[in-house]
Amino acid sequence: MENQQHQGRNGAAAAAPTAENRFSVLNCIDLSSPDTQNSVSLLKQACLDCGFFYVVNHGISQEFMAEVFAQSKKFFELPAKEKMKVLRNEKHRGYTPELDELLDPENQVHGDYKEGYYIGVEVPEDDPEAEKPFYGPNVWPSSEVLPGWRETMEKFHQQALEVARAVARIIALALDLEADFFDKPEMLGHPIAVMRLLHYGGQVSDPSKGLYGAGAHSDYGLITLLATDDVYGLQICKNKDAQPQVWEYVAPMQGAFVVNLGDMLERWSNCIFKSTLHRVLGNGQERYSIAYFAEPSHDCLVECLPTCKSEKNPPKFPPITCSTYLSQRYKDTHADLSVYNQKQQHT
Repeated sequence: MENQQHQGRNGAAAAAPTAENRFSVLNCIDLSSPDTQNSVSLLKQACLDCGFFYVVNHGISQEFMAEVFAQSKKFFELPAKEKMKVLRNEKHRGYTPELDELLDPENQVHGDYKEGYYIGVEVPEDDPEAEKPFYGPNVWPSSEVLPGWRETMEKFHQQALEVARAVARIIALALDLEADFFDKPEMLGHPIAVMRLLHYGGQVSDPSKGLYGAGAHSDYGLITLLATDDVYGLQICKNKDAQPQVWEYVAPMQGAFVVNLGDMLERWSNCIFKSTLHRVLGNGQERYSIAYFAEPSHDCLVECLPTCKSEKNPPKFPPITCSTYLSQRYKDTHADLSVYNQKQQHT
């Protein structure tokens, strides 16, 4: 791909990576296509190759996507004091400041040079379900500060869940399961579906010095949908065991979601489909993205699928509930909230 510049959503020219950098060529799946078998074939090939692919014609309009990004930008442009009023709580709802998350402690000097905002499934505080991890009421900025913000984000959350369910149906067919396998109540029928608005502030990453926009990691759940602006930054490593690791850029595609497989799907499929290491390198420009993590329900038992095991290929992982697995992964990668209490006491 030629070294070129794109106009980002914010109107600024977004420099493409230089010619010496590698680019990953990803399959593109059209969710409006009536040729289901072709979609299954493209997805299966992508999952066996790198665990990343594009999804287009997913039903969310370009106009609405632009509005969601515009509203996200408005939040991150608020003064730090205003953003800290909606600081992430123990349910992982709300604002995550820069450096809050440390995804690759072996290679990172500091946490990620990004800030974020978590929004999950809205569960009233007096609902018994709200006792579970990752469930409960969301944390919202004041409607006086950001009018219409909550409504925009709730609408996107619902629409993105339908996209995730559509992708999961194709994944089920690719694993020789019934198309509605992941639609069951204990799976995506009552999911832990978390969206995260992300803002990279324009720092320049330097892997040789342990500085990253987001450290190398694989996602925790079933699948992730990623919408991005036009600024490059996302990289994937198809073979995490290779030495040295080879990193390739994923080019932004307007109107598309970049979809990747999570660790739970790797466990379910007995490593037939693998979750893939990815990271974000900052190039000195601001970058905005929205990640949508589609996970099954709390009590869902993640265990080897019947179509993915045999005498020669027995299950590689013990069964584990979704809630137990996710809680540990989040605890391992996020700062303890007491850090912020101490900071606020000293300011």
